[in-house]
Amino acid sequence: MPSNHRVGILTGGGDAPGLNAVIRAFVKRAVGQLRWSVVGIEDSLNGLLSSPYRVSELTPQSCTGLLNRGGTVLGTTNRGDPFSYGSAKENISGRLVSAMQDLDLEGLVIIGGDGSQRIAHRLMAEHGVKVVGVPKTIDNDLSATDMTFGFESAVAVATDALDRLHTTAESHDRVMILEVMGRDAGHIALHAGLAGGADCIILPEIPYDIQRIVRKIDKRRAVGRLFTLIVVAEGARCAEATAGEGLHGEAHSRIHTGGPALQLAHQIVARREVDVRVTVLGHLQRGGSPVAADRILATRFGVAAVDLIEAGRWGEITVLRNNAVIGVPIAEAISVYRQVDLKGELVKVARAVGVELGG
Repeated sequence: MPSNHRVGILTGGGDAPGLNAVIRAFVKRAVGQLRWSVVGIEDSLNGLLSSPYRVSELTPQSCTGLLNRGGTVLGTTNRGDPFSYGSAKENISGRLVSAMQDLDLEGLVIIGGDGSQRIAHRLMAEHGVKVVGVPKTIDNDLSATDMTFGFESAVAVATDALDRLHTTAESHDRVMILEVMGRDAGHIALHAGLAGGADCIILPEIPYDIQRIVRKIDKRRAVGRLFTLIVVAEGARCAEATAGEGLHGEAHSRIHTGGPALQLAHQIVARREVDVRVTVLGHLQRGGSPVAADRILATRFGVAAVDLIEAGRWGEITVLRNNAVIGVPIAEAISVYRQVDLKGELVKVARAVGVELGG
């Protein structure tokens, strides 16, 4: 006999390829098969904090065409913390509880990263709100799950960029630096760097020695390889305090603008007569259609979220462990970041094929 659940679903934080696939799977299972009511909440929790509420009933028909669509049809933001809302940083979390009562929502499905899940945990702890979480981060840095959807798509975009930069770097005898996302963990940089044949991979986990990078460039040039391909995570940092090294005169003419990777470019041109170009992928890694692996994982997470609610396992989040999707307490999922294992196989493989990691 179908249950009479009525739940809200929302997306929070930055967008990621696969968000719509989660929504689609959840609705197709919950509404299409179990005859629940599912309410889509716009722009994260802001949809419940607005007047009037910005919500809509979701049906399998309204989710047609979402599997391969990037972004999120519900909209998302990282500026909707009800415990610190607006410029005044007010705690208006009570309004959210009232909104749920007005809309007759039994609980919420929150698809988001560590920030969104911390809010979810606090809503449970302070207001008794029923929540099921679905993890979302292209950085793949949540310790509770082996993989997050969006990561494979981001790696594919970064790998394609490296493939394209490889040919132009070789044609012009340049040092090409590609900056990818990864503030606290370098999973995208490591995977894309290996897949794209980078000569140097700079990770947040390994403060880099600029002399090692320069020596790598020298060694390649000594054997006629006059170009070098470097991928750097946005959270990478130098082992020495060299941030003050700027561009002046001739050095400035040999660099085109970039983001945090620009410091590395500064350091290289200050030491060698080489042309350097910086490319920052930025939000290109978040946008566009998800690759097949992310569509499948997102679909599995969406169905698993329904299963958790049906089993009464509120307060848990869907995770992938040993290729099985299970539920674990949200508190466990947000406790520790998962950084690159410096003793792991991929780091060993990178070193074995001659990739310079800077330290």
